[in-house]
Amino acid sequence: MSTQADWILPCHAAITLPMSLIELVAVLLGLANIVLIIRRSVWNFPVAIAMVTLYFFIFQDARLYSDAGLQIFFALVNLYGWWNWHRSKGGDGAVLVRRLPAIGYALWIAGSVAAIWAWGAFMGNYTQTSYPYWDASVAMLSVAGQILMARRFVENWHWWIVVNIISIPLYLRKDLYLTAGLYGVFLVLAIAGLIAWRKAEVRE
Repeated sequence: MSTQADWILPCHAAITLPMSLIELVAVLLGLANIVLIIRRSVWNFPVAIAMVTLYFFIFQDARLYSDAGLQIFFALVNLYGWWNWHRSKGGDGAVLVRRLPAIGYALWIAGSVAAIWAWGAFMGNYTQTSYPYWDASVAMLSVAGQILMARRFVENWHWWIVVNIISIPLYLRKDLYLTAGLYGVFLVLAIAGLIAWRKAEVRE
């Protein structure tokens, strides 16, 4: 007779497989999300919410707890961004973008570094997370990038470019090969997004 554990274990195994269906769906949603952001479409937000929901379980299973917790934050910020972008459309229906002042840019960099140090120390001391400062770097830089994106600042792409560069080797170390490949594509798309948003800012 099957026990509850008999049902739980196969589901758990499905999540841990690097080529799992869950990871594949999350990857496809991630690609769609970035393309929609580059196009400044508000539809990126519901796609992002679906993606981060899946990645919560993927990262939790990989013991990347900073990244797992980050997905909850992403879901909340995406709800805010969805509301904010709807209020900020130009005449052509595309969302208007803007630049950070120099002092603001410096403060965001300083805040990101401080957040990485604090969160990495906390996770290293109080959890069994893998690579606490590496994981914290991905998490805290992603927090900053997500907030800047939701507030329509062009500089959000600077944060995402760095996130993608440091995420690829981390996910390869954790055998999340599809996700590592996704972040490689994200890196190319982030550069394309930066170029597109700069052009949009000049034009508008």
